[in-house]
Amino acid sequence: MMDEALTAGAVARRLGVAVTTLRTWHQRYGLGPSQHAPGQHRRYTSDDMDRLQVMRRLTAQGVAPAEAAAWARRMPVPIENTAPADPAWTTDPPETTARDGGGHAIPVGRAGATARGLARAAIRLDAAAQRDILEMTISRRGVVRAWDEVIMPVLFGIGERYAATLKYIEVEHLLSRTVTETLGAVSRPPVGVTPRILLTAANEEQHTLPLEALAAALAEAGFASRLLGARVPPDALAGAVERTGPTVVVIWSQTPGTADTAHLDRLLTGPHRPFLVAAAGPGWNKQDLPAEVPLLGGLTEALQVVTAAAAA
Repeated sequence: MMDEALTAGAVARRLGVAVTTLRTWHQRYGLGPSQHAPGQHRRYTSDDMDRLQVMRRLTAQGVAPAEAAAWARRMPVPIENTAPADPAWTTDPPETTARDGGGHAIPVGRAGATARGLARAAIRLDAAAQRDILEMTISRRGVVRAWDEVIMPVLFGIGERYAATLKYIEVEHLLSRTVTETLGAVSRPPVGVTPRILLTAANEEQHTLPLEALAAALAEAGFASRLLGARVPPDALAGAVERTGPTVVVIWSQTPGTADTAHLDRLLTGPHRPFLVAAAGPGWNKQDLPAEVPLLGGLTEALQVVTAAAAA
């Protein structure tokens, strides 16, 4: 990126921040200049600059400074391989503050700075920034906390904005796609580990993001799973169960229109009955479910129930 070491003033100009901000990052978070010559002020090296670029980008996206600094110290990513932060999002913005894409704020309630940063990236249709935030959050907090504390509040906020304005479908689609890619990148168990968990959407059900989160959380816990995806007909599901012999089957339904208990009954009475058949999603009515079929609540409960059954 650069061969010469730079003064604080030169670094501040390149980053578009105040020198006082650099001083604060140095004193509070240890992101200071590392090159020192006798009789001269310390200067910032290329590695220092890379860390500061990460710090600037993450804080611009709404990540808390302490968390951003921890990430910058641990992962000094070369900035030329990452998407630059928009000047409008910096702590000390330069004179030019025009936003690419504009838009209105997505409400995230009390979800925190990381969710607000993801919401801003979502409204701007900034997939690179979304991916950065999601990857960092999953790495630091794990899949379950990232889902509960960051992803879901933003998705709910987009839903609220759509309900009020009938806009932002494209925002939800791009964010969902980015979440899918990030969850899919979570490391899976080795190839030799036989998947004993089958995750599927109900017939005609198109929502699969919660199942993707469960698959990633299971992988993080060391459990392999198969995810069939959206709109799985009963015959196809029965065939998959017959061929793979899963210990656990989880069927997701987002709306009452796709929550057909006949799918559950078929698995319970079939010749290859799994050890556990579970329903998940707001489409199911607990009172309508067979007695032996639990209705999984949030991702934490689903992970606990499924892993316990798979281990058994």
